[in-house]
Amino acid sequence: MKTEARLIRGARLLDPSTGFDGVADLAIAKGRILAVGDIPRDFSATEVVDAHGCCLCPGFIETSFQGHTPGSGRDGDLGSELRAAAAGGFTRVLLRPDTQPVADTPGVIREQLAQAEAVGLIRVMPCAALTPKLDGRGLCEMSALLEAGAVAFGQAQRSVEDAQILRLALAYAADFDRTVLLHPEDSRLAADGVVDEGPLSLRLGLTGRARAAEDIGLYRDLEIARLVGARVHFPTLSSATAVAQLAAAQAAGQAVTAGVSIHHLLLTSQDIGNFNTHAKILPPLRDARQQEGLRRALARGTLSVLSAQHEPRGPDHGNATMAAAPFGIAAIEYLLPLSLNLVRAGVLSLLQLVQRLTTGPATALGLPPPSLAPGASADLCVFDPEYAWEAPAKGWSAGDNHPYRQWELRGAVRLTLRDGRIVHRREP
Repeated sequence: MKTEARLIRGARLLDPSTGFDGVADLAIAKGRILAVGDIPRDFSATEVVDAHGCCLCPGFIETSFQGHTPGSGRDGDLGSELRAAAAGGFTRVLLRPDTQPVADTPGVIREQLAQAEAVGLIRVMPCAALTPKLDGRGLCEMSALLEAGAVAFGQAQRSVEDAQILRLALAYAADFDRTVLLHPEDSRLAADGVVDEGPLSLRLGLTGRARAAEDIGLYRDLEIARLVGARVHFPTLSSATAVAQLAAAQAAGQAVTAGVSIHHLLLTSQDIGNFNTHAKILPPLRDARQQEGLRRALARGTLSVLSAQHEPRGPDHGNATMAAAPFGIAAIEYLLPLSLNLVRAGVLSLLQLVQRLTTGPATALGLPPPSLAPGASADLCVFDPEYAWEAPAKGWSAGDNHPYRQWELRGAVRLTLRDGRIVHRREP
């Protein structure tokens, strides 16, 4: 893969791995960061990027990414969705295992890696199914899946009802020292609810999904993970009570992390409005009180990962009713400007925001933290924090299922680089 020497001048560098926040030049050569600040006099750049007024940081990492490969293609595939991720400043994504067929065999894992290599944009990290077909009734061949290239195990948005099966699966994952991603929910109590249980579900006449299902499910999963010493990550929490349980487990020294989607931080159940299927997500949007609890937990670091929870759905679902429409929001390419609202609201500093998008996800997955240090891979994001634009009805993703149409956005990714190669460029 061809790489070029680049000099990025005048950007505000944000490196959560060291806490560095300052203006400096950065040189790239042979796919790696060559120097920061003092650039060698004999360095010859094939391109000089004027990044004054922009920020430069490690590329973002997404822990909940539905790429629909393998799949039917109607809702997109790795070609369309990695393009959207690159446009959002992401250089690594963890693929969810709920594909068609499920990522529960080495063949599927190898297919995902081969397809990503053919697309040639950003890095993909397959997350293999914890149980065959995600049905919670047995154990996958973990060793074979890891050998094929899986980096973690998960259940996507399905819980494991059988506690003994979950215990065995987590114990085996702990033996391999791999993170397990769990969807914490008591599935029977959730009762196939469509929206948050409460006044909204009553007003719309829809089956509600009780917040207690998440609280109870998280308590059980935490206890089982503690019992076997497994490293567990919960990609998206929506309940302030569940977050309090998480904080207690972390304070006790348990190896557990969790994230929150940008949607749960900016939207509430009221944004469902009059059956807005583009705001239907799992877990469902909650009320303002829960949202405030999630924001505080993100600021404290109890929630260490900020997620796009990317799940594109194609136009085939456009006329579905609220009850029949699939869950999911496709907004990975808008995550940065949406997240900058948290900085302007005083929830996070800019460096903290970048941390929740880079070192936070890496730590949760047991990966080395990305860095701007000389010698590090030049997987980078350059963004203009003040660029104003309007969210379109449809972007790079094949999915048009997002509730941010015509939102006034501030902040845009200008460049995304993988190994020093530009995989997305937005002209100023």
